[in-house]
Amino acid sequence: MLFYMLSRFGRALVTVWLIITLTFIVLRFTGDPAVIILGPDASEPAYQAFRHSWGLDQPIHIQYMRYFGAVFQGDLGQSMRDKREAVDVVLDRVPLTLALTIPALVFNLIIGVSAGIFAALNRNSWIDRSVMMASVTGFTVPSFVMGLVLALIFAVKLKWLPSGGAGTWQHTVLPIVTLGLIGAAVIARFTRSAMLEVLGQPYIRTASAKGLQWHSVVINHALPNAAIPTLTIIGFMVGSLVAGAVVVESIFSWPGVGRLLVGAVSNRDLAVVQVILILIGFTMVFANLVVDLLYGFIDPRLRSAQSAPVK
Repeated sequence: MLFYMLSRFGRALVTVWLIITLTFIVLRFTGDPAVIILGPDASEPAYQAFRHSWGLDQPIHIQYMRYFGAVFQGDLGQSMRDKREAVDVVLDRVPLTLALTIPALVFNLIIGVSAGIFAALNRNSWIDRSVMMASVTGFTVPSFVMGLVLALIFAVKLKWLPSGGAGTWQHTVLPIVTLGLIGAAVIARFTRSAMLEVLGQPYIRTASAKGLQWHSVVINHALPNAAIPTLTIIGFMVGSLVAGAVVVESIFSWPGVGRLLVGAVSNRDLAVVQVILILIGFTMVFANLVVDLLYGFIDPRLRSAQSAPVK
C-alpha cells in the first residue's frame, strides 16, 4: 500500500512540474507585457525599463531558472498591474469561485449519480431513453451556450433571477446550474454504464437467487462495485469545474478566479495567470491523486498489483 501511494504521489509531483514549466513557456511567447501594460504610446526606453525591472530582458532559460527557484521558496511573483503578491490577488477571488464550484459539484453528484442509477435499473424503458437523451444534450451543449440559454429564459424572459453580478444567493443560481447540468450529464452516462456492467455480473444473479431483496442487492453489491469506474470521472469533474468556471464566470459577470484569469490574460499579467493555471492544475492533480488513493482502499486488487514483484 505504501508503494502504491508513493508512486501516485510521485506521478502527481511530475505532473505539477510539467504544468509549471508549460505555463511559464507558453506565457512568455504570447505577447509582450510591456506593450500591453504601458500602452502603445509609451517610448522604447520605457518599454526597456519595464522589461528590465521584471526580468523579461533575460534569456528564457535564465527567466525559467529564476522563476522555478522562486517557486521552490514559495514566491510566485507579483502582479504587474497593482504590484501586489500574485497569490494574494488570486486568493481574494477563491472564496467566490468556491461558492459556485462546491454547490455545483454537489449538484453533479446528486443529479448525475441518481439519474445514472435510475436509468440503469430501468434499462431500455422510456425512463432510460429520456435520461440518456437529456444526458447527451447536456454533454454536447457548450457551457457558454447553456449559460446564455438559461439567462435568456430565467433572467430576460421570466425575470426570476438576475442575469449577472454577485451579492445575493439569487446571483449564484444560474452559474451553479450551468456548471452542474453539464457535469451531471457526464456523470449520469458513466454511472449508467458502470451499473449496467455490474448488474450483469454472476455475483449479482447469485445474490438475487439467495432470496435477497432487490434493493439490498443494488445497495450492498451493485453500487460499491459500480463506484470504482465512476470515481474516475468524478475526479476529472472536480478539476474541470474550476476550469469551467472561467467561461461561466465571464458569462454571468461573477468576480471569481475565472473572470480574473480572463482579465489577467488580456493584460498579460504573467504572475497572476501563472498562479491561476497552477491552481487549476494542482486542483486537477490533487483530485485525481485522491481518486487513485481511493481506488486502493476500495479495490484491494489494485494494491496487490502495485506491490507484486515483476517476474
